[in-house]
Amino acid sequence: MSSNRICLWYDRDAEAAARFYADTFPDSRLGRVIRAPGDFPDGREGDVLVVEFTVAGIDCIGLNGGPTFTQSEAFSFQIVTEDQQETDRYWNAIIGNDGKASDCGWCKDRWGVSWQITPRTLLDAMAAGGDEARRAFAAMMTMKKLDVAAIDAARKGPQ
Repeated sequence: MSSNRICLWYDRDAEAAARFYADTFPDSRLGRVIRAPGDFPDGREGDVLVVEFTVAGIDCIGLNGGPTFTQSEAFSFQIVTEDQQETDRYWNAIIGNDGKASDCGWCKDRWGVSWQITPRTLLDAMAAGGDEARRAFAAMMTMKKLDVAAIDAARKGPQ
């Protein structure tokens, strides 16, 4: 674990979330599970308090802090995919585990954490700028799960 980590606040399911991430994304793992040494406002001694985990190479801790704070789109993980198969795999894993679809490649997992499942072709189009970026952006704006073939076609423009 690095000395700088992302801390995600969960109601009480940090360990389940960390296990799901470790099972779903490459370069992800579950680390230490730390139990509360005493009672706290939303839990009891011995309950899971903190979970250390890594998501796609990013060190995180999950804090079971109770219902006081909830996740928002102000924080999201962006997973860059290489093709439609990889895009589908991650999107379907999140949505299929009681997640919720949103627009433009965004979705939320069952714990409320936001994810951007983003094909590299979209990022490349945006970096290219100009008409290519405008066409790819316009195509993306019509989608929930991103469609690699449609984005590629938009990048090329009218034939």
